[in-house]
Amino acid sequence: MRAAVLGTSGYTGLILLRALIEHPDVEEVIPVSTSHAGEFVGSVDGGISERTIAKFEPTGGKLVSVSEAVKFDPDVVFAALPHLKSAEICAPFFGKSIVIDLSADFRIKDSTIFEMAYGSRPPREDLLPEAVYGLCEWYREDIKRADIVANPGCYPTATLLPLLPLVKERIIEGSIVTNAISGISGAGRKQSLNLLFVERSENTGAYAPGKSHRHQPEIEGELRKENENINLFFTPHLAPLKRGIVATTFGWLSREISTEEIEDIYKRYYGDSVFIRLRGETIPQTGDVVASNRCDIGWRVEDDHVFLFSAIDNLVKGASGQAIQNMNIRFGLNESAGLKINGEV
Repeated sequence: MRAAVLGTSGYTGLILLRALIEHPDVEEVIPVSTSHAGEFVGSVDGGISERTIAKFEPTGGKLVSVSEAVKFDPDVVFAALPHLKSAEICAPFFGKSIVIDLSADFRIKDSTIFEMAYGSRPPREDLLPEAVYGLCEWYREDIKRADIVANPGCYPTATLLPLLPLVKERIIEGSIVTNAISGISGAGRKQSLNLLFVERSENTGAYAPGKSHRHQPEIEGELRKENENINLFFTPHLAPLKRGIVATTFGWLSREISTEEIEDIYKRYYGDSVFIRLRGETIPQTGDVVASNRCDIGWRVEDDHVFLFSAIDNLVKGASGQAIQNMNIRFGLNESAGLKINGEV
C-alpha cells in the first residue's frame, strides 16, 4: 500500500509519518509539504532515523509538492491541513485515492451550521454527501465503504465516545454539560503569543465557551443524530501540557440505573473495540493514554445524574492515530495495525 501525507510539517503530519513508517501494511510513504518541498524528511523531523526511512524511497527521502504527489497515485491520502483549505488542496485526489481528511471540511453536513462555526460555507459542499464521519467505534461499517473520511476533532472524540451509547439508549436526555481540558499541541504547530512557554506555563483557563467553540456544533450534531432533544453546554480549557485531553461530562438520568448497568451498555457497544478501555468508577487521566490510540472511559452514578470521564491523547486518538485506524478499517486491515494500545510511561 502507498500512503501520502499532506501537511507533514505539523504535529499531526509528523505523527502520521512516524506511524506509517512502522505500519506493516504500508510499503511506501509519500511525504508532502508545499513549504518544504525538495527538503529531506529529516529537516522537518529530526526524530526520524535514517535507518528507518526506506519507505520514503519513491521520493528519494525528500518532501514533495501536491502536484508531484499526484503522480505517485497513492492508495490513501491523509490530509493534515488547515480547515477551509484541506478540501481544496485534496481536489486532485478525489475519485482516485481514499482521502482521510483531518480538517473540519467534511465533518458537518449542514452548511449553515458549518458557516456559523467556521465563518465560511463548506469548501466542497458537493462532496459532503459522500463523506463519512470517521469516529471509528461508532461508524465502523460506514467507514468500510467510504472514499472520503472526515476524521473527527480531538474534543469531539473524547466527548462523544462516552456519551453516544447512553444517549442512544435514552439513559441521558435533555441538557448535557461537558468541561474538557487540552494540552497546548491541540492548537497546532504555529507561532502565537498565547502559546509561548512563558504565557502557558503555570497558567490554565477556559476559552471559547459554549457555541463560540467550533467543536461544539460538531459534538452536538452527532448527539442529536441519536436524540434530537439533546442540548450541549461545552467549555474547553487549555492546560500547560504538551498533549492529552480529559473530558468530564454531567448528564441527567432518564431513569434509575446502576453502575453495573452502565457498564453492560458500554460492553455491548464497545466490547469488541480494542481502543476503548472501560474503567468503571476509576477516573482516567492523560498520563494513562499518552502516545496511545486508546480512549479510557469512567463513570459514576449519583442520585438522578451521572458523571462521565474520558481521556485521550489529542494527537493520536484525537487526530493521527484515529486517521490510521480509519485507514485500517477502510482497507480491511487489522484495526490496530501500526498503532499503540498501551500508553507510555
